[in-house]
Amino acid sequence: MKIANSMLGFNISAKGLSVQRKKMNLISENIANADTIRTQNGEPYRRKTLSVIQNDFAINNGFELEGRKIQLNVSNKNHIGNPRMGGQVMNESNDGLSFDVNVDERKGEIVHMPEHPDADEKGYVEMSNVNIITEMVDMIAATRSYEANLTALNSSKQMAKDSLEI
Repeated sequence: MKIANSMLGFNISAKGLSVQRKKMNLISENIANADTIRTQNGEPYRRKTLSVIQNDFAINNGFELEGRKIQLNVSNKNHIGNPRMGGQVMNESNDGLSFDVNVDERKGEIVHMPEHPDADEKGYVEMSNVNIITEMVDMIAATRSYEANLTALNSSKQMAKDSLEI
């Protein structure tokens, strides 16, 4: 069995590492600004989250068996994309992922601090809506996902190395 794109495992793991790194960067930004009461627009800092969307792509485009292309049947368009049904082929220019940074618009805690310069006429200040505990839990989850992708990458590397020794 010949696999035309032998780097597929590396690419998938690299995408996973990239996504988790972006998540950890946003979480770090949230933690760093947890006590920021006024940003450049005059409002408290709002928590940011990363939304990752998987676009359609065909994972089965590179498989050949004895000169014949092997196509996986698709029963639902939300499953693995099929190029004959309008799905896109995964390559370097189209990695199949879209990233959106979402800003949590919920109000932060209101604290009575009449001496603060940002206090309203009643002496209350709106704090950032970042919860350090939630951010730390998200950071642990992102770190573990990063480690899992790193383990998968190392396994793919070891399989490629072992196949060269045959």
